[in-house]
Amino acid sequence: MFNQFKTRAKVLKQVLVIGPSWVGDMVMAQSLFQTLHQLFPGIAIDVLAPAWSQALLARMPEVRDTITMPLGHGVLELGIRYRLGHTLRTRGYDWVLVLPNSFKSALIPWWANIPRRTGYLGELRWGLLNDVRRLDKTRLPMTVQRFVALGLDPGEPLPQELPRPALTVNPAGVESALNRLGLSYQQRLLALCPGAEYGSAKRWPVEHFAAVARVYLNQDWAVWLLGSSKDLEVTTAIAEAALGCVNLAGRTQLEEVIDLLSLATVVVSNDSGLMHIAAALDRPLVAIYGSSDPGFTPPLSPQAHILHLGLPCSPCFKRECPLGHLNCLRQLVPTQVLTQLTALTPGL
Repeated sequence: MFNQFKTRAKVLKQVLVIGPSWVGDMVMAQSLFQTLHQLFPGIAIDVLAPAWSQALLARMPEVRDTITMPLGHGVLELGIRYRLGHTLRTRGYDWVLVLPNSFKSALIPWWANIPRRTGYLGELRWGLLNDVRRLDKTRLPMTVQRFVALGLDPGEPLPQELPRPALTVNPAGVESALNRLGLSYQQRLLALCPGAEYGSAKRWPVEHFAAVARVYLNQDWAVWLLGSSKDLEVTTAIAEAALGCVNLAGRTQLEEVIDLLSLATVVVSNDSGLMHIAAALDRPLVAIYGSSDPGFTPPLSPQAHILHLGLPCSPCFKRECPLGHLNCLRQLVPTQVLTQLTALTPGL
């Protein structure tokens, strides 16, 4: 069955991508979009994704349109999926790339009657997908590699160098965000991203973030705390321990966070969606890893420095530390981060 699909021999006009549900994964998917444009100049790429992703996808010039997925993560609702798939038939897509590995994610492309439906072998997807790939985790250890490989013919080697995510920034949007929040541009700005929606096993301790913040505040830097409303408890604790920080968590929309991060002189972040956004904005970045694996989802930027202790118990990929001590992050001390920050900002 696989041999019937030789992408280079086809003239492709429109491609639908079923996007992932995490911010970081959506950022990494831009490497796939860029690859498709390199292979098929003039191709139109639409992305079916959660509503929150519209602000992010709007910063990717490779994407023509975002189609809102009306269902939350993990919700089946067969009727809604069927109606959406039937509606998409009118768009005339040549090809669909299904990035999630779930059964549910393959239903809409099948009901949309898209001729070529590509994805990795997952939950009972035979038939729903007709270009099924078996994932070789040894050959494709990184998430971004797995995404890009779906855009190539089966078995085709990856390009020697993958395109890196590169989000665009509108100066008018930056000015608007600053004005709305009552902020001013700072020449020396440290942005801290202390959240991680996945769980506490990916969050560097509050006291460590606060220690770094105090050093920079004492050197007359501005320190902004960025995150969603879900991170407010963490950012509030940091702001209380490091007086002078500007706590922006929960006060910004995603598009504003992108604009504000673009101003940062340097960023410190857990392995999170904002880490990937900072990397895609080419900001100097210290990325802190605990329960996750920097070899699987690294920040895709030469300006990123990764800190990871590599203890025998990590990466465990758990949301909470199964041993109760969180040593993979607690033993990664502030002086290690400060050393990396100094290296990233010589002379400042």
